[in-house]
Amino acid sequence: MAARNFDMIVIGAGPGGYVAAIRGAQLGLKVAVVEREHLGGICLNWGCIPTKAMLRSAEVFHLMSHATEFGLKADGIGYDLDAVVKRSRGVARQLASGVGHLLKKNKVTVVMGAATIPARGRVSVKTETGTEELTADSIVLATGARARELPGLEPDGKRVWNYKHALVPPHEPKKLLVIGSGAIGIEFASFFNTLGAETTVVEVMDRILPVEDAEISAFAKKQFAKQGMTIREQATVTRLDRGADTVTAHVEQGGKTDKIEVDTVISAVGIVGNVEGLGLEELGVKLDRSHVVTDEYGRTGVAGLYAIGDVAGAPWLAHKASHEGVMVAEMVAGGHPHPIKPGAIPGCTYSHPQIASIGMTEAQAKDKGHEVKVGRFPFIGNGKAIALGEPEGMVKTVFDGKTGELLGAHMIGAEVTELIQGYAVGKTLETTEAELMETVFPHPTLSEMMHESVLDAWGRAIHY
Repeated sequence: MAARNFDMIVIGAGPGGYVAAIRGAQLGLKVAVVEREHLGGICLNWGCIPTKAMLRSAEVFHLMSHATEFGLKADGIGYDLDAVVKRSRGVARQLASGVGHLLKKNKVTVVMGAATIPARGRVSVKTETGTEELTADSIVLATGARARELPGLEPDGKRVWNYKHALVPPHEPKKLLVIGSGAIGIEFASFFNTLGAETTVVEVMDRILPVEDAEISAFAKKQFAKQGMTIREQATVTRLDRGADTVTAHVEQGGKTDKIEVDTVISAVGIVGNVEGLGLEELGVKLDRSHVVTDEYGRTGVAGLYAIGDVAGAPWLAHKASHEGVMVAEMVAGGHPHPIKPGAIPGCTYSHPQIASIGMTEAQAKDKGHEVKVGRFPFIGNGKAIALGEPEGMVKTVFDGKTGELLGAHMIGAEVTELIQGYAVGKTLETTEAELMETVFPHPTLSEMMHESVLDAWGRAIHY
């Protein structure tokens, strides 16, 4: 069969790949996207979306359990984990089918199968019916990443799980150990803890949520402990003894090793890029610890070959992948897009309480030599937070004291994953404290705390 020719071939149809394909088609390019598993990738099928659906169920259950605090009565409160999972899978299916519709609407050719790049400008796809050959001057790698597996701690799908197993749990955990306290680990810990599992989180670093501002990490730890979680920092799981229905974890902490017996372990110790089997080494693509090395425009150094999203390294966020997809598609179409500034990419964790941040932490700003001004505002000082019954939380802003530049913002509490976008817009517009102070925030809203936090950095907070 003769090779089919395109202007751009995208390998992977996750939030980086399918967005790149659609943007390329909008710009008049003839585009093909190759996907070996699911349209929408991990994010829509096994990541961002189904976890949020499950966490929403946990949030509603939490609210039902506290109905009397709102003057309401709710008797016989319970949950059906199978039904929670079924709803989550339905939400994922709905969105994945939506991606298929969008690609079709934009006349993107979809080829289902496993891709290799035998030579520059060529993609060979192993499909169910044989092999298809595609050619294009521009190829975009958007192959994503998968869960990292540590020796001896490998998931088996029975008692030791990765994120996929946790999304379709074969049983309900009663005693749970979560290894790793990044966003994925904390979200699953929060979900199962809310449903009543006795939950322990083990983190190798000196604090949980190690990429967050230290103050936010400390606040989160206090809240999780209040909810009954056991948090063990600067600790390592060295071994798992697996039984029929229990797992004994050997935990090393402070030079001593003790054992924890649980019925379920979730391993959330990071991710590795999907770089195998593509023929990248033969093409001369540079790899660094399982990730493709690129410049700020996603270029790999091999003519016509780009890499975006998780396979191109941190931060491993769907929205970063999508923006890179648009950027690369516009470059292929002859445009001159701006590169994405890492400091302008917000990160969110959908635990209870929620956590969100953008830009530098206070410590990073000081390390970079900034003379910092820091503002804080607690949820307890906000009318809307108290009315919602959510008085636990804080907003923290970090500024350059000389120029007034907003260097970073860090939040913990109800709905902060929605609020953070205000600061993201501010950073893109290169705001200083002056514009933020002059902005009128609506009352009563949680967003007023963003205003007060800025004011506080200059000693001008009104309500605290």
